[in-house]
Amino acid sequence: MKTVIGSVRHLLATGNKIQMLWGGGVLLTIIALAVLHHLWKGDRKKIRIWRLLCLCPLIICICHFLIYVMGFFNAWGMFITMYAMAVLALIPIPFANRRIGYRIAASVTGILIALCFPFYILNAPNFFNYSRQSYTDSFRSLVKTMDKTYILKEWKEIDFKELEAKYMPLVEEAEKANDPRKYTDAVILFCNELHDGHVWINTSFDKENYSSPLEPKKYGMAMIPLENGEVIAVCTDEEVNKLGIEDGTVITKWNGKPVLKAAEEDVIDGGLPVKANADIISVIDLSGVGGETVDVTFKDKSGKEKTVTLSAGSEKDSVNEAFELLAHRETDDYEEFLNQNFSTRMLDDKCGYLQLTAEETTALNDASFFTSFGFTDMFSYVRGDHKFARDLFREKLSDLKAQGMEYLVIDLRNNMGGFDEIGCALTDLLTDEDWYGQGLGIRKNGKYTCVSDHGIHGTGEFADLEVIALTNFNCASAGDGTSLYLSRLPNVTLAGITDPEGCNQETGGVCVLSGGQITVCFPTGLILDENCVPNVDTKADRISRNPLEVRIPLDKETAMKIFHDKEDYELQWAVDRLENKSENDK
Repeated sequence: MKTVIGSVRHLLATGNKIQMLWGGGVLLTIIALAVLHHLWKGDRKKIRIWRLLCLCPLIICICHFLIYVMGFFNAWGMFITMYAMAVLALIPIPFANRRIGYRIAASVTGILIALCFPFYILNAPNFFNYSRQSYTDSFRSLVKTMDKTYILKEWKEIDFKELEAKYMPLVEEAEKANDPRKYTDAVILFCNELHDGHVWINTSFDKENYSSPLEPKKYGMAMIPLENGEVIAVCTDEEVNKLGIEDGTVITKWNGKPVLKAAEEDVIDGGLPVKANADIISVIDLSGVGGETVDVTFKDKSGKEKTVTLSAGSEKDSVNEAFELLAHRETDDYEEFLNQNFSTRMLDDKCGYLQLTAEETTALNDASFFTSFGFTDMFSYVRGDHKFARDLFREKLSDLKAQGMEYLVIDLRNNMGGFDEIGCALTDLLTDEDWYGQGLGIRKNGKYTCVSDHGIHGTGEFADLEVIALTNFNCASAGDGTSLYLSRLPNVTLAGITDPEGCNQETGGVCVLSGGQITVCFPTGLILDENCVPNVDTKADRISRNPLEVRIPLDKETAMKIFHDKEDYELQWAVDRLENKSENDK
């Protein structure tokens, strides 16, 4: 019960207090209408007035819509439970003079409203609509809002006033040109300064009509840094091949600068939380930096340096292809990727495989009504224990055991997150110990306080199973948390080429800017570790607090298998390592 009460406190502290007051106002109005009906029943004249008064909750919601939603109609869904309460208040109107009919209608309405209200209060949206403001005014409003509600302001040592001064000139320039792309670029650069994987931007204007210096050029090749300090070309096209650059060719300079120096100086900060990940990604990004032409210096087959000029305009999107191959995400279709969640198979006669693409159960093929609508996940979150997920993992791991599994690969790459309790449920089965998982926190006056502890409760059922958990720079949020929990187990090795993304707080903040063309999302819910500091998330130093235990070497041979042969090298590496360890143990 203590955990439940603490979880509710956390949700109430995280929600938007103004929106809670609006919802409370609607509820109080409905209660007042019920009292008035009790006092006025039998008086036909007063009941006619009462029928008109039943429109008050709806009028309140219309006013709310005009104030908070107008200009960005897509946001109405965030307030649907409050609006539903106002509509439900209309149900008793036809039965106002019927004793039995009114009781039934009022009872049904009361039950439905009693379900809607707590759901709305516990999820009161941190939504801020600045779509009716100018570029400069909406940017100021964004900064002011994030300065107040961004949950990691103190942890990451963010000075929002300083950032506003830094990027306001770009915003003013965009406003003078009436250019939404320039405005977007300014907002992107501002958000990247936070180095938070939970801060992202959605846009809704036609990008085809606007150009941006942030958009990568297509020169027909990408680059990847190797562990020995060299940089090689990958994802090359035929035109580049004709100039002597092929997959695996060592690139020494980009526009006259040593490649690593150019990546450090000429690539715009992409906002990645972990600096070690950013150092790899920045070299890929450099592959799209330049003008209509770029000079590339490389070592030819004789080992001599040679410089060629590449032109932008290749049909091959090498930069994006390199990102996709490094992440090894086999599909860009969100639904298809989510449907792979919890999937299992045997990789060979001894090695099992479990893929976890998100810590949520809504997309399960055999999901019940409550599960498919997220109620199972939400109730488990409040309780701090996900029995449904634990039973699901138990069934899947038992099935793999029955097929001969002796060791296991858990694939967390590109994990989209969800509820940490699902990661804790998996960890429960792989350990026989109890220990701290995560805490739900409250931020007040820049101080963090934990109000609900969610732990690991080991069952020991699969504690003897040797496991490699694969992760990468796209493994975020609850996936980042799951990587952390698993890495603490002696029988689990967290491995990959790149560290997890480095963010684990709860999303919830939404700011819509001028014209509704840009939406900025950011975390507002606080997740803490056993020391009452933010769980996983990097500090201002951008050093991973959830690093790999074993880093898969990115040498030339590995890079060629990933980027040229398009193999899932990481997965094969994991299988080979488990097999070798099994043989050595014998």
